[in-house]
Amino acid sequence: MSDLLLTHGYILAEDEKEQEIMRPYPPLGILYISAYLKDLGFSVEIHDPTMGRRSELENRLVRDAATVLGIYTTMMTRASVLRIAARANALGWTVVVGGPDAGNYAAEYLEHGAHVVVRGEGEETLRELLETLPRRGPHRLQGIRGITFSDEEGRAVANPGRALIADLDSLPLPDREAIDIDAYLDVWKTHHGMGSVNLITSRGCAYRCNWCSHAVFGHSHRRRSAVGAADEVESIVRRYDPDQLWYSDDVFTISRKWLRTFALELDRRGIHRPFETITRADRMKGDEVVRTLAELGCYRVWIGAESGSQRILDAMDRGVTTDEIDWAVSAAKRAGIETGLFLMWGYEGEQFEDVEATVEFVSRVQPDIFFTTLAYPIKDTGYYRKVEDRVVRPGPWAEISDREHGVRGRPGREHFRPADRWLRAAAEAASLTRSDPPRANELEEEAALAKEEFREACHRFEAES
Repeated sequence: MSDLLLTHGYILAEDEKEQEIMRPYPPLGILYISAYLKDLGFSVEIHDPTMGRRSELENRLVRDAATVLGIYTTMMTRASVLRIAARANALGWTVVVGGPDAGNYAAEYLEHGAHVVVRGEGEETLRELLETLPRRGPHRLQGIRGITFSDEEGRAVANPGRALIADLDSLPLPDREAIDIDAYLDVWKTHHGMGSVNLITSRGCAYRCNWCSHAVFGHSHRRRSAVGAADEVESIVRRYDPDQLWYSDDVFTISRKWLRTFALELDRRGIHRPFETITRADRMKGDEVVRTLAELGCYRVWIGAESGSQRILDAMDRGVTTDEIDWAVSAAKRAGIETGLFLMWGYEGEQFEDVEATVEFVSRVQPDIFFTTLAYPIKDTGYYRKVEDRVVRPGPWAEISDREHGVRGRPGREHFRPADRWLRAAAEAASLTRSDPPRANELEEEAALAKEEFREACHRFEAES
């Protein structure tokens, strides 16, 4: 009988959109927690349902002796996690949930089957929790920092927060051997011709973009040493030999000095493995950063551009200019690195002219890939607080996610379909102006028609409002 069974709510077989993309990655958060607790002598098991079926996890909950079940939550897995929590609770498990969604909605998770919610980082909190639960049970947990729990009268009690772990090098490497990493590699190789493994070299983001959630790490940024991060890369390469890596840090290039030291450390060890990562345009300033990324093997960098309108970027508190985004894309191209931009429609105050500015911007800078989404207010973010009195939930909390939040007085996703067509046609036309003028002309006509369709949609919405 283990002290703790760790799991999460993501199941690939239930995600039709991801089945088209097929780029799954292991759950690093619970792998870190497992390694940390095992080092302290706890008996920990992991059930990773990503590649399996829901019934396999449910059968295990029935079969295993009920102890403590820890479930990692995200915004998109809420309904799945609640289903697992309710089943485990009914079978006698003590249910502990953590992660960003549970941190934002502690009381709601307690009302739907969880006994304890871990807020923030889980390692040290779970250690103290596992030491305390056998003596006190799940309803007398006063004094354990970083948790919210239901007391003996059913009231939600939010204990004070816990300090973040200062030295990330003190943590053991993620417990990858506890799950089937090869299954992930096989999916990648089958669908993309190469295997990929994920890792992080830091925790948190110190920037304050007001639509972004900081529910787990707060507004902190803590970095592992370059040697410590290189140790993990070396262990991954030796054990799994992936074709590429995915550095999933929030802002990988935040420190030029660290990045250069890390590159030199990997070079000293003879490790050169292609990778992709995410960063901010303003943290790519200077040719040295881009050159170092290229030397490290970066073949694609993702940038949160969000908008081509400086007015909207300022409203988001992005702290980035369109010129910086333009420079970052151009510099990456010169270094042979592909660029991907994330874009957002419908942010508070956005007008037709702001969408037009985004179309013109993307057409000019020509990223290799771009994706659009509709701005959605996540609980406890600056954006949420701006529009809280106008947030529209399309269904019961337990059945939806914050991503489905609407905003009263703002159009929904369908309104922006013509904007998507306009953007894609205009950007492609700009890319073909010299190489294929006839096709470019056709696309320019498509873009003009979509632009007018979007303009009319905006007029209709204004009139109806």
